[in-house]
Amino acid sequence: MAGLEPLYAWARPAISRPQDALVCGIHWELIRHGYRCLGTGDQPGADERKSELLPAGWEANKEVYTLRYKSTDDARELLLKAIMVEDSMILNVMDRGSQKVADVTLAVADYINPEHLDDFHKVYKNTEELRTRIASGIIGPLRAPAGKAGKEPESKEDVHWDENPLRLPPRQPMGTRAPSRPSPLSPFAVGGEDLDPFGGRSGGMIVDPLHSGVPQPGIDPSSGIPGRLPPGAVPPGARFDPFGPLGIGRPGPDPDHLPPPGYDDMFM
Repeated sequence: MAGLEPLYAWARPAISRPQDALVCGIHWELIRHGYRCLGTGDQPGADERKSELLPAGWEANKEVYTLRYKSTDDARELLLKAIMVEDSMILNVMDRGSQKVADVTLAVADYINPEHLDDFHKVYKNTEELRTRIASGIIGPLRAPAGKAGKEPESKEDVHWDENPLRLPPRQPMGTRAPSRPSPLSPFAVGGEDLDPFGGRSGGMIVDPLHSGVPQPGIDPSSGIPGRLPPGAVPPGARFDPFGPLGIGRPGPDPDHLPPPGYDDMFM
């Protein structure tokens, strides 16, 4: 941690507890990554200047350290709060421009030897781990573009609407017919009509034993119904509910002509 030794020698008179030494090390890591300290407290003071040194009174509160930083290019301003909770220090850093927040929790004893506060060469330990924690937990997240934070990845799978009968189909251009679904060839495709709120699909709850699985010719109401509707009376692609039998000699059973239950009971 080149450069930390002269900083520690300058700040040594103010360092009386292990957390002071840890804050000094964290401060230098921010300096190394292009930030300069503006001062203490949440709000700016008079005649503030960016500095590599710790401001006066930085160690006054041993439970909550509050420091403000600004990048050398003035693009970012950070508010750092180091909060002591028992033997751990919780770092809470907010980018005042983007309002992004990063948090890191450090065990003071993992990085500071409390019995060697007077000797810089012995006071710090696991310095590489400390640098990695600061870089990955604070520097990296706060430098990421705001648009990428919390953005969910888009699905690459494009499910065609025709595969889901309950999905609203796309609008059709004027003058074109809506695509019709092919009749299922499986004789067990019973109930498919009831799953399709948009029509155009066979396989309702009434089973036709004579025609199950056989494709049936579709009816285009827009072409007109002889004796009932002239051509063009029904817009192309519109849903049309027939109001009478269509065609002459329609083969197969008619659902409307099913006999009532018990019709062959002579006692009814």
